Amino acid sequence: MTTYYDDRSVQVTSTTVRVDGRTYALSDISMIWHRRGTRSWRVLAGRGAIGAALAGPLVAAVLGIGVAVWLHRSPTVTIAIVGASVLVGLAVGPVADFLFEHLDRSYARGSRQLEIWARWRGQPVRLLRTGDALRFGQIYRAVQRAVEHSQPARPVTRR
Repeated sequence: MTTYYDDRSVQVTSTTVRVDGRTYALSDISMIWHRRGTRSWRVLAGRGAIGAALAGPLVAAVLGIGVAVWLHRSPTVTIAIVGASVLVGLAVGPVADFLFEHLDRSYARGSRQLEIWARWRGQPVRLLRTGDALRFGQIYRAVQRAVEHSQPARPVTRR
């Protein structure tokens, strides 16, 4: 028996697909397809918030420099305001790696609910629903490979 995918809730082998305790024999599956749900505005808003968090200190630094020049104060005050603005802008550095990591994870998870469906014993059955795009892709490819390898080879007919 070959295992194509295995985690806590999904196992795909050369004979069965097990999802959340339900087992489907590959010999009973005749077709596999997937569906994508609508976009999650919550996920998109989260990505926007991360972008704003990345841009915020830089905008504050530029505004601070603009204010320092606009005020026409003494050189000491102007240098202090510009220096503080630059320090605020530099604050992006250590935080940027953390924020970019969260942004990358957001894209890996995706912004839609994804479903895997199968025709099992002649009836459509939803095997899996997840918002994690990376996991969905791994499971979907594993099910496809398992179904392809479980079907007997058909003889090639030439005309």
